[in-house]
This record gives sequence, structure tokens and C-alpha cells, in this order.
Amino acid sequence: MSDEEILRWSDVHRIVKLSRNTVRKLERAGQFPKRFQLTDYSVGWLRSEVAAWMAGKATRPAASRIA
Repeated sequence: MSDEEILRWSDVHRIVKLSRNTVRKLERAGQFPKRFQLTDYSVGWLRSEVAAWMAGKATRPAASRIA
């Protein structure tokens, strides 16, 4: 893994404004970056992957976005 910043849930939530449940559903569907284990009790996401996901959402036409 690179020296890239790892986001914890509070960071991801602040950025994407989605519930934990919604993020889990999107992950399972392959529509959100996958989390990875940091310790037995904590997970993280790579900032670049979350940012790319957000950028993809911003460039889609409004009619195709999920409310």
C-alpha cells in the first residue's frame, strides 16, 4: 500500500453524507470503494478511491443520480 491517507468511517460519512447501511449496500453491489481491515475492530478506505467515487457521482447527469 502507498503513503496515501486512510479514511475512517467518520471521514467517509462527512464526505459522502450516506448512512453506514447505504455504504455497505453499495460496497456489496460493487458501487462504492471496498473497505479494508486495519485491525480486528477497525476498517478504512483510501481517500483517492472515495474521491474518485465522488467525482464520478458529480459528473453523471442529474436524471441518473439516486436521490
